[in-house]
Amino acid sequence: MIEINGIAHIILTVSNFELCVPFYEKMLPFLGMTQIFLEDGYLYYVGGRTAIGIRRASPEYQKDHFIQSRIGLHHFCLRARDKKQVDLFYEFLCTLNTKIIHPPEEGNWAPGYYSVLFEDPDGIRIEMNYVPGKGLLELNN
Repeated sequence: MIEINGIAHIILTVSNFELCVPFYEKMLPFLGMTQIFLEDGYLYYVGGRTAIGIRRASPEYQKDHFIQSRIGLHHFCLRARDKKQVDLFYEFLCTLNTKIIHPPEEGNWAPGYYSVLFEDPDGIRIEMNYVPGKGLLELNN
């Protein structure tokens, strides 16, 4: 058995690259991430011990839309260092006219779970949460 050290990167394929790039170019720097490159239909940012890439869909899929219940990605969640960061992120998302699924609220996924859930311009769901201590991650230690 080995123990992984988190997720190194996530790459999202989007149908409307031109609409998504400006969104991610605002959102990811707000999260302290740095753009590594933007070229040939591919945007890549690094920060917070991970990377997020945005990739243009192949031409035959550019009219498709993200469906959360389809096979593949359901959503991904970024971890905040405290509840205040979740609140500040929510306020920032509101300035981008982001589709908010739910504003910051407590959830029963783990003790102290607090999160905001939203969609990028392509409809891909993204969450930011805060869980005190190690939360359910303590189960592996």
